[in-house]
Amino acid sequence: MSSTQLDARTRRQVFAELESRTFDLAVIGGGITGAGIARDAAMRGLSVALVEARDYASGTSSRSSKMIHGGLRYLAQGDIALVKEAASERQILRRIAPHLARLSPFLIPTTNMAMTAKLRTGLWTFEKLGDVPEADKHEVIGLAELRRREPLMRTDRLNGAVLYPEFLTDDARLVLANIRSAQGAGAVVVNHAAASELTGDGLVATSTLDDGLGARIKAKLVVNAAGAWVDTVRGLEAGEGDVRMSLSRGIHLVLPRERLPINATIIIRAPDKRSIFAVPRGAFTYIGTTDVFHDGADYWPAPTRGDIDYLLRATEAALRIDPIRDGEIVSLWSGVRPLIAQPGKKANEVSRKDEIWTSPSGLVSIAGGKLSAYRAMAERVVDLVVERLGAIALPCSTADAPLPGGSRTLRLDGLDPLAAERLAGLYGDEANEIIIAGGDVAAEAARAVTHEGAATLEDYWVRRSARAWFDEDAGLAALVPAAEAMGALLGWDDAMTAAQIAHCHRINDENRRLLGE
Repeated sequence: MSSTQLDARTRRQVFAELESRTFDLAVIGGGITGAGIARDAAMRGLSVALVEARDYASGTSSRSSKMIHGGLRYLAQGDIALVKEAASERQILRRIAPHLARLSPFLIPTTNMAMTAKLRTGLWTFEKLGDVPEADKHEVIGLAELRRREPLMRTDRLNGAVLYPEFLTDDARLVLANIRSAQGAGAVVVNHAAASELTGDGLVATSTLDDGLGARIKAKLVVNAAGAWVDTVRGLEAGEGDVRMSLSRGIHLVLPRERLPINATIIIRAPDKRSIFAVPRGAFTYIGTTDVFHDGADYWPAPTRGDIDYLLRATEAALRIDPIRDGEIVSLWSGVRPLIAQPGKKANEVSRKDEIWTSPSGLVSIAGGKLSAYRAMAERVVDLVVERLGAIALPCSTADAPLPGGSRTLRLDGLDPLAAERLAGLYGDEANEIIIAGGDVAAEAARAVTHEGAATLEDYWVRRSARAWFDEDAGLAALVPAAEAMGALLGWDDAMTAAQIAHCHRINDENRRLLGE
């Protein structure tokens, strides 16, 4: 086994190794799909290279609603296979990464007995399909109990609620855990390296940092798992310029928990009959998401004022709270969902199923799918890869092998409960290493460089620590100490350190552009 330590200081050696070998498989894209494929293939004994144009999880895979859920709404659409897979995969993630599968009650308010009965029937089917343990099965509560549990709920039109457990995750940390596991199984992985050319016997990867690195990677098979950029990668091949993807935009708003002091994840019915979520996470509550078509695979897709107001007004209609002022919003994130194009359908009606395409030259592209079912999706892709290569491979073992940080239960005694919850949720059983190193921003940022492949301040602030979303004032106070710790390891001069900090401020300013204060 190789080390799961991703050290950003070894980029030159990594590019040299990518250049010097011939791989069974090269994966383009370091989101959850590419990370899952690389992990599975490496664990089956294939030689694997993975390149990511920006940072691991920097696209859709860090902009989700941060849920590993069974997709109950897909049951209503009759998509039994998708529900069964997602429901079963929840239990697998709970086993291999308990720190990244935090149980949270989901609460669906009900308006009459008929709605309650319909939900119970759906949940009973869902529980059967997903082999849900007895302790995790749903319960029905009446109006008095609903008011006791969630005092903020407007209950004048309700008769109670249905509660059922789902799982919350840190999506970017889940991707990182899979990337690290892939490297531990022998994969050669690198971020900030774009596939700039497909060569027939592999690809050319070019560093997107100002370090002049690059490599011609030889591989027997290339899998395109670039998410929202799948069509862009397909377009590197002659004759593969058609559009297969349809992108939709989703945004989330983060508020202080004391402003929205809810106890469960509350499913709110928006005026257009869509469901949105209000989700408690530590000292914060976040609300989301929107689902509207978006033109272009933007890295930071700009939300509209309509997106923001849609979430605020729906939340205010469901909860007895004063109107939320823009200045109370701690942070917001937006992202694009890579969906398979289905002309004539609304964004929220487009199937979340994945599809696999193979071009005449042999490039395999995978698109669509759900975060909840990433592991099963990766297993199907690697089955195809093994078949195409005619390789003798080990059986898939990703459902049983723990992900880094997930091998044992962690106790963090003596810490503030919210700080302990945050560290355990991010680092799992590796959290003590942060505490031993000082337990502060500098300790986290240093580890992000030496163990988690963070090469820019944005990598740490947004994806390794989630401080950009879930910290007071969007974690801006962490930028200077984090940049100083990272710069000492990566050799940044004062100008580079200042530029890294300024870049993160620009991201925050642009995210908040539509917010008055």
